[in-house]
Amino acid sequence: MSHSPAGLLITGCTVLVHDGQERVGFAPDMAIVVRDGRVESVGAAAEVAATGLAALEHIDARGQVALPGLVNCHTHAPMVALRGLAEDLPTEAWFNDVVWPVESNLTAKDVELGARLACAEMIRAGVTCFADHYFSMDTVAAVVAECGMRAHLGEAYFSSQGPEGREKSLEFALRHRGAADGRITTALAPHAPYTVTAADLAATAELALEHGLPVHLHAAENREQTDTSLARHGLTPIEVLDRAGLLATDLLIAHGTGIIDRDLPVLERANGRTAVATAPRGYLKFAWPDTTPIRALRALGIPVGLATDGAASNNSLDVWESMALTSLIQKSAEGDPRWLTSRQALHHATLQSARAVGLGDSIGSIAPGRRADIILVDLTGPHTRPVHDLAATLVHSARSADVRTTIVDGRPLMRDRELLTLDVPAVVRELEDRLPALVDRGHGRRIQEYDT
Repeated sequence: MSHSPAGLLITGCTVLVHDGQERVGFAPDMAIVVRDGRVESVGAAAEVAATGLAALEHIDARGQVALPGLVNCHTHAPMVALRGLAEDLPTEAWFNDVVWPVESNLTAKDVELGARLACAEMIRAGVTCFADHYFSMDTVAAVVAECGMRAHLGEAYFSSQGPEGREKSLEFALRHRGAADGRITTALAPHAPYTVTAADLAATAELALEHGLPVHLHAAENREQTDTSLARHGLTPIEVLDRAGLLATDLLIAHGTGIIDRDLPVLERANGRTAVATAPRGYLKFAWPDTTPIRALRALGIPVGLATDGAASNNSLDVWESMALTSLIQKSAEGDPRWLTSRQALHHATLQSARAVGLGDSIGSIAPGRRADIILVDLTGPHTRPVHDLAATLVHSARSADVRTTIVDGRPLMRDRELLTLDVPAVVRELEDRLPALVDRGHGRRIQEYDT
């Protein structure tokens, strides 16, 4: 161990650990030593104290659990500006009557303010990294650089934009790859098989392989999309992706509640690293009949990461809630209380979510050599006592508001519930002034038509 002072020393906490078989466990009364943005060591607090190690910053975390920072594997962060605007509507009306007309008003400034508000919400809820797929993403990248989060970003495009949309998506991905001291990774971001032509999907697959870029898109979001695709093309959305060559790329598929049995062998044969992001709250809200088939996907070795989608459909960016809901909805969908357990839910929230966004080697667990993306959760509240099963306490009793401290790359972005890198009241004031122009639908325009 180096004799120069560590950057950060966290002592007295219980640490969530993954064993050699990737099972989730807990190590009590530990110390985490962070140096140069990485975890240097995780050891017994008493032993680290005995070495007399000095650190530039020390956090006494007694009564708290250290978890890897949560990852929001699919969201549209700036859509927090539309939170609660399109309520109690079926999917088609939600898109065509509210969201796509309002999104045609978006300016880069609206996106910036939305992204700031979203990052503040996520930091306060223990999310250290998010995968975003939206417009004016240069602005989102700038906010990520400024606020200290980690993000996997893609500039969304529709075929209705012509070749410029696809070119802009590529240009964004190449320009920002590795930005913000390496905290930003990028992807190509075609919107979905129902808004992007087969030719554009195939061109995207070629660009992804040529430039070593992953692809992040919506596909088989619900069963209706799958049925429509079968009627129109004789192929499921997953088979459309396969035919376009996208299953040879590193592919992140949002939602997948419309993945059916005939898709499973197609996904199993995929040459690339395929992952799926599940955002269960929105599926309940839209009254979709199915949820992401996590059990079947996991049997194929496909990681399923946790997500919220945008706050226009989910109303929040709370991945903690996604973790609890995923466990509950899977029990209900499978008719089996033994699946998905609290420990499995924690695995989805940590390592699987890190893998889903292509960061499985650098985040997702608290272990030597990993980036120091760590959250400290306070379990002293009455709603989390007593603790008979720590995994169950975390998933089903604790809330995102119990996160006390959020750390990315060894830097605290929130300490004792105080945000250190964002000024929320200023953002809210400026956003409120812009809302009338943003939500006006009198112009009759919309950026796209939903008719799957």
